[in-house]
Amino acid sequence: MYQALYRKYRPKSFDDVVGQAHITRTLQNEVKTGKTAHAYLFTGSRGTGKTTCSKILAKAVNCPNAKDGNPCGECDICRGIDDGPIMDVLEIDAASNNGVDNIRQLREDAFFAPGQAKFRVYIIDETHMLSTGAFNALLKIMEEPPSHVLFILATTEVHKVPATILSRCQRFDFRRIGSEDIAGYLEKIAQNEGFSLDHSAALLIGKLADGGMRDAISLLDLCVSHGSEVTVEVVAQAAGLAGSAHLLALSRAFAEKDTARALELIGEYHEKSMDMERLCSDMVAFYRDLMLLKTVRDPEKLIVALPEEVAEMKPLAQSLSLSQILYCLSVLQETQNRMGRTSNRRTELEMSAVRVCNPAMDSSAEAVLTRLEELEAAVRKGIVPVSTSQPEEEAPSKPVKKAAKPAKDPAEKEPAAEGKTAAAGDSAGAVLFSQWQEVLGRLLKTNPPLFAALKNSDAYEKGDLMLIDAKNEIFFKLIRENDFAKDSLRDAILAQTGKRYRLGPWRGGAVKAPAEKPQEDPLLALMQTAKNAGIEVEEN
Repeated sequence: MYQALYRKYRPKSFDDVVGQAHITRTLQNEVKTGKTAHAYLFTGSRGTGKTTCSKILAKAVNCPNAKDGNPCGECDICRGIDDGPIMDVLEIDAASNNGVDNIRQLREDAFFAPGQAKFRVYIIDETHMLSTGAFNALLKIMEEPPSHVLFILATTEVHKVPATILSRCQRFDFRRIGSEDIAGYLEKIAQNEGFSLDHSAALLIGKLADGGMRDAISLLDLCVSHGSEVTVEVVAQAAGLAGSAHLLALSRAFAEKDTARALELIGEYHEKSMDMERLCSDMVAFYRDLMLLKTVRDPEKLIVALPEEVAEMKPLAQSLSLSQILYCLSVLQETQNRMGRTSNRRTELEMSAVRVCNPAMDSSAEAVLTRLEELEAAVRKGIVPVSTSQPEEEAPSKPVKKAAKPAKDPAEKEPAAEGKTAAAGDSAGAVLFSQWQEVLGRLLKTNPPLFAALKNSDAYEKGDLMLIDAKNEIFFKLIRENDFAKDSLRDAILAQTGKRYRLGPWRGGAVKAPAEKPQEDPLLALMQTAKNAGIEVEEN
């Protein structure tokens, strides 16, 4: 009879466990030195090795031929625990044995000495499913356990386990296994089983498994059923990946603010019997990938998609600002939450499409921020003219369709390269820039590292020159070598003042303070006011 791969390749010793070295090393040392605890708590997501390590620990503490903390795997006790007939190691499913009577029976049996093994080991899986009475009954024996009893509790929801139980256990948190580690283990299985597995296909399986080795091996088993050569296309077909062409089309309509096109696409997908809630969920995941492409240096490790799909998503991510992506993500998540409370899910998705394409209709903070950033970007590009103080009656009678790009003054100087030393006379006559803290506040949102480098700094202005007095030399290095740093500071100043400055270092010297008005004598001011009112004033 065929044995599933995840059962066939379940680790038999601590050395076989993948991705949990911080746990297996500790357990091996405790077994080797004979300092095992009387109760352990294994917590983590599914498929990360909790039950597997529980059985390995049960074998290790009872194996007469244990070596370096690992069970031998050959003795009667090891084989008996693997096959299940040894009564001294009992695995209990708390999901179906969660009553107080079940735990009372366990307490009565625990006081009997083991028959074959050295310890009576109780592995309680899904511990969080126990009732309150069952937890109280378990607590009593965990407070004063017999010397021959070992408890191993495994759970995926540790927050549901009472603190009184947690405090009496050694806790081990199982991490999600990395995609590279999963891919390496799957390639070993493929080599042993004699079928072909592409490395890119193994990585895709690792991403789809979300850190669970059991899920990854089960998916590999399914892929092998399609043929002896497992490729990325086979994995996508076996996993049911629908592709992202329809998501790209809808997101492009959102980006272009084309409400009609977005509603037409939703209608087409509805006619094809596409589930609207699933479509909304896929769009949330799609915009999450766009967010990663916009913010992470190596996003391919975090995105579950085919390489060609990632290549198609990158231009879209570059064309959108981060605030636009977050706004769409927020609207779609709200829609997804509401879909569970209504039967007309298509209407909910259409409403979200209208909101995304028309941020002006949305009064939320995210929508306002998106509109402000779009307006600022338009002003910087010269698409929207900056309002002047021209009187209303002098305004042109005909509406201006588009602001013409102003002709460049031949006498105007080219902006100096940021980060270079300012001219010797640049500091003379400079005035303290009063809006510098507001500029730093904007910089905190766009470039936190540069903001940190400008801590306790000041700035001085002289015409179109902004001189930076920074105490941190890292700032000047960033300005010289990093284009993003220069653009971030230039844009922050432009957004605050509406004026583009050249940048340079402050070279010290006297600062020209703003001219102060001379203080007027209040008596003279009163006399002048009386004269203006026609009152005769006698001056002595």
